[in-house]
Amino acid sequence: MSVVAGILEREIELISSFIAALNEEQACLVAANPTALPEINTRKISLVEQLNALEGERMTAIGMAESPSDRVTMETWLAQNENDANATVAWEKLLILAREAKTLHELNGRLVDLHLRNTAEILGILTQEAKQPGLYGASGQTMQATGSRIVDSA
Repeated sequence: MSVVAGILEREIELISSFIAALNEEQACLVAANPTALPEINTRKISLVEQLNALEGERMTAIGMAESPSDRVTMETWLAQNENDANATVAWEKLLILAREAKTLHELNGRLVDLHLRNTAEILGILTQEAKQPGLYGASGQTMQATGSRIVDSA
């Protein structure tokens, strides 16, 4: 196995772990259970940092350390190194996993947005209710409602 194929295999392992973290994050978001989210986020950040470092290693290994790390650069190298079939297969697998990670990340972002909108809506309702006048007291002035129907109606 070539150096490049080996780096790509390590990238595949890391992005697979990243996908697993995204799936855990999604499960927490769907269940509206945010307690594990900070730990998952820390793990995701670490995985992204490791992926970025490996990407730099890969670019150095293909002799393009100063070039942009993009799909075109890698595919150009693969075209020039057709005999490295392991690298080609690993690259295709990495692209598939990257698309999956992107899709999951976008979906999780939409779930977070949904939770934020729901929370904002609930806060809006609660703050509106707090601003509404309560009952009239014996003096004819409005009184704040206590939330107890028995006390408020007395």
